[in-house]
Amino acid sequence: MNLLGKLSWDAIPFDQPIVMGASGGMILGIASVVGWVTLKGYVPYLWREWLTSVDHKRIGVMYIVLGLLMLLRGFADAIMMRAQQAVAAGGAQGYLPPEHFDQIFSAHGTIMIFFVAMPLVIGLMNFAVPLQLGIRDVAFPTLNSVSLWLTASGILLTNVSLVVGEFARTGWVAYPPLSELQFSPGVGVDYYLWSLQISGVGTLLTGINFVTTILKIRAPGMSYMRMPVFCWTALAANLMIVAVFPILTATFAMLLLDRYLGFHFFTVDAGGNAMMYVNLFWMWGHPEVYILVLPAFGIFSEVSATFSGKPLFGYRSMVAATMAICVFSLMVWLHHFFTMGASANVNAVFGMMSMIIGVPTGVKIFNWMFTMYGGRVRLAVPVLWTIGFMVTFVLGGLTGVLLAVPAVDWQVHNSAFLVAHFHHVIIPGVIFGVFAGYIYWFPKAFGFTLDERWGRPAFWCWFIGFHVAFMPIYVTGLMGMTRRLQHYDVVSWQPWLLIAAAGVAVIFAGIVSQIIQLVVSIRAREELRDVTGDPWNGRTLEWSTASPPPAWNYAVLPRVAERDAYWVAKKIARANQGQPTQARAYAPIEVPKNTPTGFVNAFFAVVTGFALIWHIWWMAALGAFGAFVTFLAFAFREQEEVEIPAKAIAQFDRAHPTEVAL
Repeated sequence: MNLLGKLSWDAIPFDQPIVMGASGGMILGIASVVGWVTLKGYVPYLWREWLTSVDHKRIGVMYIVLGLLMLLRGFADAIMMRAQQAVAAGGAQGYLPPEHFDQIFSAHGTIMIFFVAMPLVIGLMNFAVPLQLGIRDVAFPTLNSVSLWLTASGILLTNVSLVVGEFARTGWVAYPPLSELQFSPGVGVDYYLWSLQISGVGTLLTGINFVTTILKIRAPGMSYMRMPVFCWTALAANLMIVAVFPILTATFAMLLLDRYLGFHFFTVDAGGNAMMYVNLFWMWGHPEVYILVLPAFGIFSEVSATFSGKPLFGYRSMVAATMAICVFSLMVWLHHFFTMGASANVNAVFGMMSMIIGVPTGVKIFNWMFTMYGGRVRLAVPVLWTIGFMVTFVLGGLTGVLLAVPAVDWQVHNSAFLVAHFHHVIIPGVIFGVFAGYIYWFPKAFGFTLDERWGRPAFWCWFIGFHVAFMPIYVTGLMGMTRRLQHYDVVSWQPWLLIAAAGVAVIFAGIVSQIIQLVVSIRAREELRDVTGDPWNGRTLEWSTASPPPAWNYAVLPRVAERDAYWVAKKIARANQGQPTQARAYAPIEVPKNTPTGFVNAFFAVVTGFALIWHIWWMAALGAFGAFVTFLAFAFREQEEVEIPAKAIAQFDRAHPTEVAL
């Protein structure tokens, strides 16, 4: 009996210098960081204040750190793909063998969707939504920590595949029959499935947590129609998470049963249907686009109103458009496979729905434009990302409307045109939005603003580089270039692919600028310090508390009488300047006690996932048992909360005065 299942020394690709070099660099980087943290004596602090924290703000920051680190990994894959395609024309074979290139494009898509976009969006929601609602934490703080660390578990397993074994060669959608055991007998698809199953459970728990929080816990007086638009978009996104992530989980479970136990859900024999996988996957997949994009829309709404110095134009229509997108996104999935062979009537219905969903999106674009129109727009870096988004997203949306025509889709399906369209929507719609939110809320999280001298070139490099990188891909798609090509014989495509590679280099300069911006800002943090808690003259409640906020967020829960509560309170305070104010009455506050449950459970999740991938059944059983015992210990904990004395709250509040004490 082999105690290590399928695992052996052959799993480590010693014969592939590129893989071993990347693996060695990753391991060396992790070891260097761990060693530095240990030598500096930061381990107890990190464990006490961060790794075991259940504070929504710190969990949000950790999500964002994970997402940004994985952005570097995913972008490295993009550089390798673009470099390979730029040189692998005609008789030249490039530098990547086909089996390695296949793993790279599969890992790139998987990482960018599941481990970059999702953590960044969820991180910003974690940080901002409870503050905007005027509450002290999410509904289930410990569950929030578990969600974070399950996502981290999926990330770790995906990166382990670089060192031990291989990743899937199926593309990020893992369509059968290619992903079935007959055609992918290695562990690559198993790494893909178990990584996403584990992280998907974490995302589903996040959805449940935020739906409960937004619907049931808000500041006194904050009705639904007084909520900031970002909270509405977060609600819509998390409603979709709750609706569609179980579909993805069930779909992957069926594929796992096919691979592990010889079931035939998606095989052609024994009555299986491979196209059913495609159907189910995109029932999750298209709402996922809006799960990512809607919170970014909320960020653009906050930025537009704040930096225009006026209320958001058409608040009610913005809310209606958000919820319309939430519903319509569940009714358009079939446009991803018009070529499947459905009837003309079915294709027509989904084509029309795909066009209709553009209407509420157009409403949002016009609302942002009218918000800026007539306002005194300050062209701060978040506004640049917002304007850059509007210009780019409209163009990408137009190509989406084009693809919603079934006859057109038949011509360009599976071509590079589709690759260009997808990036034309996701990068401005998600990445630009995340960067706008990252800069906008950074001073609230850390108490100092980011240096704008490096923020502006970072934006322009991203904006220019994006268009240089993807506009040529539209051209190659119309010229007949299909997706996922490691090598091509049509030499006339090469000039366009060389231009695209140059665009990726410009984007890389933008990423370098952002890294420099962060380093420069940290070094100059005293000069950039925000002592007011409100560096942008904000409108919503998060700007009414200290920067960074205390664990309890609000010494006294704010009372909300109308929309843009903090903006209104500041106007009233300025009008009543000089009049005596009522002394605040402080009371003790209970905050959730930190717990290692999430972190420890993540360890066992990684052990279980790795064991299942390699068929090490005894290790899988131990990992599952460890996770069970961890939750059992948490269930029988003696102390759930820690009480903060009223005196400590009062001292903090007086030491960090804001313009208006709500």
